[in-house]
Amino acid sequence: MKYGISRDARPQATVLLTAAVISIVLWFIPYAEILTYPFRIFVTFIHEGGHALAALLTGNSVASLSIATNASGETYTSQGGALSQMFVASAGYLGSMAFGALLLVLIRKAIAARFVLLGSAALVFALTVIYGLVKPAMTGVVSSALPFTILAGTILSVGLVVIAKYAKARVASFFVSLLAVQCILNALLDLKTVFFLSSPFAPSVPTDAVNMANATGIPAMVWAVVWIGIAVTILGVAMRLYVSGRKKQLQFDLDRPFEQLPAVFPTTIHESQNLR
Repeated sequence: MKYGISRDARPQATVLLTAAVISIVLWFIPYAEILTYPFRIFVTFIHEGGHALAALLTGNSVASLSIATNASGETYTSQGGALSQMFVASAGYLGSMAFGALLLVLIRKAIAARFVLLGSAALVFALTVIYGLVKPAMTGVVSSALPFTILAGTILSVGLVVIAKYAKARVASFFVSLLAVQCILNALLDLKTVFFLSSPFAPSVPTDAVNMANATGIPAMVWAVVWIGIAVTILGVAMRLYVSGRKKQLQFDLDRPFEQLPAVFPTTIHESQNLR
């Protein structure tokens, strides 16, 4: 069966494609990493937040979450059983991909971009305060990266709120598309890096795939391949939802910048360490 882009999805698809092209072009421009650096830090917060959420869902506790200046991250959690460890280790890269896919679906389903930005700001700020400040003070698990974590998390949260409050609808929607693209591309690039680092010939580097190998006895490269397959599947489902037609609704959308209302009414290695 052939799939096409529905008529009402084309304006947003054009914006998404523009965001993707800009993100890729910036890779080849010298010193452009200065522009993409805030997005890398944002994606790392989402990655480490995935580990933290997975730990909480499996009955474990989170001692701290930190982001380093090179955009790598660490999340210290209590150590559960093998299934718990597998879930926590998998939740970083797949969490980044799932979050990017969620942003795509939200903006496609006409959720106001400002609400998406405010929700993202609240998430980053909560991770910063709870696991970058409060929990480390309570547990004594302190990292040298915590001061930067607090600074970066605060700046990101304030920046997202400012964009949500003052940017025009089209600019806010474009920014959400850019965040989605950055989450997706960084997740894929990180998984590619983990795949090569999981090779028997690669230097020993602590990665989430290594954590999975330690928990299951299955080689890290196998887990890297599994994660890539799941990530591509998540992306495929999100894109299918993105290009499909949207049902007409009897509601007034205050922040739909791409179409008229009808008459009838979505790098670096991230590490997760376990406390023993």
